[in-house]
Amino acid sequence: MILKQFYLGCLAHASYIVIDESTKTAVVVDPQRDIEQYLEEAEKHGAQIKQVILTHFHADFVAGHLGLRDRVGAQICLGAKADAEYEFTALDDGTNLELGNVRLHFLETPGHTPEGISIVVFDQTVSDDIPQAVFTGDTLFVGDVGRPDLMASIGVTAQELGGMLYDSLHNKLMKLPDATTVYPAHGAGSMCGKNLGKETFSTIGEQRSFNYALQPMSKENFIGVVASEQPEVPAYFSRDAQMNKMEHQTLEQSLAGGVPPLTLDQVFALREKGAQVIDVRSESAFAHGHFEDSVSLGLDGKFATWAGTLLDPEQDIVILGEVGQEKEAAMRLGRIGLDRVVGFLDGGMQTLRHRPEAVSSYPMVSTQELADLLASDAPPLVVDIRSDGEYNTVHIEGSLNIPLSHLKERAHEIPLGVSICLLCRTGYRSAIAASLLMAHDVPNLMDISGGIVAWTAADHPVISSAPSKQT
Repeated sequence: MILKQFYLGCLAHASYIVIDESTKTAVVVDPQRDIEQYLEEAEKHGAQIKQVILTHFHADFVAGHLGLRDRVGAQICLGAKADAEYEFTALDDGTNLELGNVRLHFLETPGHTPEGISIVVFDQTVSDDIPQAVFTGDTLFVGDVGRPDLMASIGVTAQELGGMLYDSLHNKLMKLPDATTVYPAHGAGSMCGKNLGKETFSTIGEQRSFNYALQPMSKENFIGVVASEQPEVPAYFSRDAQMNKMEHQTLEQSLAGGVPPLTLDQVFALREKGAQVIDVRSESAFAHGHFEDSVSLGLDGKFATWAGTLLDPEQDIVILGEVGQEKEAAMRLGRIGLDRVVGFLDGGMQTLRHRPEAVSSYPMVSTQELADLLASDAPPLVVDIRSDGEYNTVHIEGSLNIPLSHLKERAHEIPLGVSICLLCRTGYRSAIAASLLMAHDVPNLMDISGGIVAWTAADHPVISSAPSKQT
């Protein structure tokens, strides 16, 4: 048996291929939408991909099951509780798929979603009855379990799903031998849980011992624990979960025409018709000069999360970046189902050198400069756009907390007539905030270079819920 994990860091997403060497048969589990790596891996081993399996309808990305079906004729397999537009094979609890020396045994493990399954993997050249691994999807992570409150599960309450999750974990997954390798669908940084570990695989025994959600507790307590303090659900999750149920164009079809270059006049015309211009450069490059009313969405941060949260999927998208960045940006937008990329500004910011009226900028200040400003006779207002939990953990005294995901509807809370310093963790989100506020004509903006991380590293004063480092 060949088992390989593919880990996509920008989405904290793990997908897998299993190849039976005796029959040269391959199965892909939870693929990302761009599928070339699975085809290349199968070709390298002379194998044919016969099945593509989704452990559930993913909410944080659009899967590549339709692409594998169309390219190589792979059979789509889903849990028996799934409901989809396209043809698929339903996998009931206890079903086996024999690949040759590899046997896949399917367990219905609802909880994160009603249709969730886990896949127990047996390499029968090693043992017929002792599993080597289990693909747990979003039911069990390293250090966490799947959240039961996502909008993807419309019509089922978090309490109902939490009860299902408890039963799936304790009555099925925890019955597996301790040595069984756990391969989840996500790692640290995913919004599908709140405490995911940095490792991308583990064992049942390790999770039994160290996973907070698997410690002895009643079902009622478990539901309360896993449903509480979850991160806010990004706006695009329900849309992507629905897309994964539907027949839609593949990423190959979406990107078939490439990303065409656009003149500045074409970009102006598209923007007049409602197109969204996104700037995928770094936050410092954006601050020093950007196309007016463009949205900062740097490729070096949580690009997909914020693109999915802030962009309108029904409006065209124009990309502005450094040479070559447009291809990466279009690919990453496509991974979350944002397919309406109409082109990129050919020549980037250089094309605007004779149009200074279309260029906006704002200053970036160091933490020491901010400290000096706060001690002056006319101190600025610090607007902290981190989440409530981050803000409550540590923040600058007197700052105003408006989480970035709510900045548009709460922009009216920011007073006019004073200078505004934007603050996030490291500077990525504050650049996004600056772009949103400038589009709403909020004046006198500054961005704090390095964010709260740089502020605390320089030992500037904060209000913190954590124990002080000083004695």
